[in-house]
Amino acid sequence: MTEMSPVLLGLLGSLAAGSLTAVGAIPVLFGKMPSRSTRDLALGFAAGVMLAASFFSLIIPALDAAEPMFENGAMPAAVVCISILLGMGAVALMNERLPHEHFASGREGPEAASLRRVWLFIIAITIHNFPEGLAVGVGFGADGLSGGLPLAIGIGLQNAPEGLAVAVSLLGEGYSKGRAWSIAALTGMVEPVGGLIGAGIITLSQPLLPWGLAFAAGAMLYVISHEIIPETHRSGHQNRATLGLAIGLVIMLFLDVWLG
Repeated sequence: MTEMSPVLLGLLGSLAAGSLTAVGAIPVLFGKMPSRSTRDLALGFAAGVMLAASFFSLIIPALDAAEPMFENGAMPAAVVCISILLGMGAVALMNERLPHEHFASGREGPEAASLRRVWLFIIAITIHNFPEGLAVGVGFGADGLSGGLPLAIGIGLQNAPEGLAVAVSLLGEGYSKGRAWSIAALTGMVEPVGGLIGAGIITLSQPLLPWGLAFAAGAMLYVISHEIIPETHRSGHQNRATLGLAIGLVIMLFLDVWLG
């Protein structure tokens, strides 16, 4: 496996991570729904994993990659800071320009009356999942298996509760168990697209490495702040959500040190 090209590793790693969205949604097929507090705990875990991945697997390696490129000690930090803001801005722009809908907070973006509500929701999940696939692909493109594996495992772990949340929301909208699971599973398939793009760009141009790593981190940080944490605090389960975040963060930190 270590002899595979970084691009292929990025594709396969992000595909595996995205597939866990379908695994997480499996309980809807059997009607065994966890409580809202348990789902918020799991989504908090997802936020913790993404937060740790952003810093330990993307931002710190971005700084390490930028330092040899510049003699000025401030430039590596400046490059990474600008790239983080660009990543956050890119997802914010998609969030603003693409019509989409969250079941809890309602419709966002331009009006799109012609689109069915489920498609608006799928667009929202696509905006959410693409940066995750991009991060996994950038990790593999930057440092092969050792760079991408912790990210792929971490993103995969946090995709499971997200898949369940999507499927449960669709059930609440009147969709059948099978259809709710199928749509949830398909939302994870945007991640291999992001993985392929991320790995390809970094592999083709090494000078883009610090920019790509920090850009992916910024994109994920936007999703954490704008989507996941507000969702986990919406129903009054902040304590459980924060506990989940803490557990996810330390597990991802452990995985990054152990596998990286």
